[in-house]
Amino acid sequence: MTRPRSSLVSLADTPWYHVVNRCVRRAFLCGQDSATGQNFDHRRGWIETRIRELASVFTIDVAAYAVMSNHYHVVLRVDADRAQALSDDAVLRRWTQLFSGPLLVQRYLSEARSQMGQAECDKVAEFAALYRSRLHDLSWFMRVLNESIARQANAEDDCTGRFWEGRFKSQALLDEQALLAAMAYVDLNPIRAGMAQSLPESLHTSIKARLDEIQGQAFEPVLAPVVTPIVTDAAPPAVTEAAKLAEPNDMHPASVLPSLLAEAELATLPEAPLMPFDVTSRFEQAIPFGLQEYIDLVDTMGHAVHPTKRGAMPAATPPILTRLGMDAEAFINAADHFFKDFASAVGTPAKLIEIAAQRQQRALRGLAAAKRMFERKAA
Repeated sequence: MTRPRSSLVSLADTPWYHVVNRCVRRAFLCGQDSATGQNFDHRRGWIETRIRELASVFTIDVAAYAVMSNHYHVVLRVDADRAQALSDDAVLRRWTQLFSGPLLVQRYLSEARSQMGQAECDKVAEFAALYRSRLHDLSWFMRVLNESIARQANAEDDCTGRFWEGRFKSQALLDEQALLAAMAYVDLNPIRAGMAQSLPESLHTSIKARLDEIQGQAFEPVLAPVVTPIVTDAAPPAVTEAAKLAEPNDMHPASVLPSLLAEAELATLPEAPLMPFDVTSRFEQAIPFGLQEYIDLVDTMGHAVHPTKRGAMPAATPPILTRLGMDAEAFINAADHFFKDFASAVGTPAKLIEIAAQRQQRALRGLAAAKRMFERKAA
């Protein structure tokens, strides 16, 4: 049974999430069309670029991503505290990089602010509170990402219809072991699929971007052509009564969700850097591992999970697995089916049992896999 998103994304449990979205009917809408021979790989660059652009607006940081021919993966950290610390002005300016906002907000951000009365300013403060909650909302991040890509793809194809499946899948990453497993799984997608032989060849992945950065190569955005979209496609979060009342549109009923700005305006967004690594785990807005130890782990796993190299186990356990008390062989063997082994949450056995109790469930799927992957076998 499908569970409500609010029960799957709980920042009280964890700020870390692995999200996946597929093209409708799993068609190769971002790769090679076997029927026509037309290649749409450039759309993978659109998605990669837009992920990083949206991270500069939302208080949601990107730890890892992989854009494939018919789906994409992203590992994200949702930073609610950073959103709460933003001033009303900062919130409004961020939000209006994506949506025009009601006329009252536009006036407030212009030179006409000094001419506004107290009641109008109070109403603007209500808008800011609403937008602040959206800036750390995973569903809004995904809505903007998916809608902006879909409308450009439909315009390019001169067609209408859905581009993405209606509901993205998410997994809560409950501890460091789960975060490491999800990031490695995501970064190894092209190698595991046989699309790349090595990490530097893994196009449109965060590991490729990190290796390029080490070599002094800046990220190169791939922008969609600026065309008039035919139709948009989105799976927006549920519209609350507060949202309906707070953001009426001058030309449409209040129940209509706000419309994204045109691609010409979205394309001016800056790209945010990927999350840094911090092996000391002292900096909350960083990945709690060392960059080099992570690269070494993913490189080692890449040699074992490539389709032509199945069964190749490393001679020595990668240090990061030893430090986290994880079984190397089980961890590497699980690379193929990590996403299917777990349901809405990933973590050590103790964490899964704890979350199941909080959700008043007898158990969460993945307990057996967690015991294999995250608990080192006795010598």
